[in-house]
Amino acid sequence: MAFTIDYLEFPSGDGSASRKFFAEAFDWGLIDYGPTYSGLDGAGIDGGIDATDGRVAAPLAVIRTDDLDAAEARVKVAGGTITRPQFDFPGGRRFHFREPGGCELAVYVSRE
Repeated sequence: MAFTIDYLEFPSGDGSASRKFFAEAFDWGLIDYGPTYSGLDGAGIDGGIDATDGRVAAPLAVIRTDDLDAAEARVKVAGGTITRPQFDFPGGRRFHFREPGGCELAVYVSRE
């Protein structure tokens, strides 16, 4: 089983302002997935801007795996706390967790 950080989400209280900022400051393209979520294009790592209600408060590193259930079991055994149970999103399925030091991360499996 592989685990790779390959996505970074930026939370935003104003999605329009964040999209405008990243496009103007860094020339990153945007891929709209709805009114509150945009993917980043050309940022060097896949990423997105999350302006949904209930979003995490800090940037969120997202780890890719090929077995979501096994990854969740490993996170729990290692002392992680699930903060958002598994859910579907346009790219696949994921869950959020907090590691013992307090950092929140996510693990996902792609639909591909």
